[in-house]
Amino acid sequence: MTKIGEKESKQERNRKKKKKKKTSASDIILMLIFIIALAVAIFAGYKLYSIFAEYKAGVDEYSQIADTVVKERDADTEKVKQLKDAKGKIVKHWNSPLEIDFNELKSINKDVAGWLYMEALPDISYPIVQGKDNEYYLHHTYKKEEVFAGSIFVDCKNSKDFSDQNTIVYGHNMKNGSMFGTLKQYKLQETVDKSPYFWIITPDDAYKYKIFSIYTANVDGDTYTLIKGPGTETVDYGNAMKAKSNIDMGDYEFKQTDKMVTLSTCTGDSSTRFVVQGVRVDPE
Repeated sequence: MTKIGEKESKQERNRKKKKKKKTSASDIILMLIFIIALAVAIFAGYKLYSIFAEYKAGVDEYSQIADTVVKERDADTEKVKQLKDAKGKIVKHWNSPLEIDFNELKSINKDVAGWLYMEALPDISYPIVQGKDNEYYLHHTYKKEEVFAGSIFVDCKNSKDFSDQNTIVYGHNMKNGSMFGTLKQYKLQETVDKSPYFWIITPDDAYKYKIFSIYTANVDGDTYTLIKGPGTETVDYGNAMKAKSNIDMGDYEFKQTDKMVTLSTCTGDSSTRFVVQGVRVDPE
């Protein structure tokens, strides 16, 4: 016959065994949750590292290019130079604030179209390329490395030499401020007050542009109208774009022969773009 004490002792042991089993199951669930959370954190950290690594790769590449091909001119250098054209006529040209070694640039990438320099935002100083389409340079750098930051590039339908009445130039609005990441600072009057001019320097000449309009445009709006030749369409387009400006850029009387540049970057809204538009000004 089993004693009462022995029976209670067995029940107690069984109860403890069941408790241990329950505790072990809970531990396993908690461990799985911890492992999953750790894996998610590691993956998120890796993705974040990859993003910043790409940012750094893009910045490093363009910094290296600038160090190699860009030379700042002395402040007292004459702003205007006079040269003879093919017929021997004296023609005035701008002396740009930067001297660019285009031979070196072409040895790296023959798609080079020019160099962009913003006076009020000197960190926007980049080579401009033009591809066969508008997709490749969205995520390929000047050295044709596959990096999200991509390049500053001219619309594939434009003439490469900026001779069209409206040339569209695209660039990413990068979170680290590279490429067109600081272009949105033109929403502030203080940025315009620093200087309303930007430059496009090409292998053949240096062109100075005066900003006449700053605003947010619809991606399918008339902002992206390509105008190939001089005419009343140029005047109508210029006046229509100037009327869109969120900042008063002063008076300007557009001419049929004016050549404009539209700098365009994303806003975070797929239906809109932030644009800064300038019209070429000739030296007097």
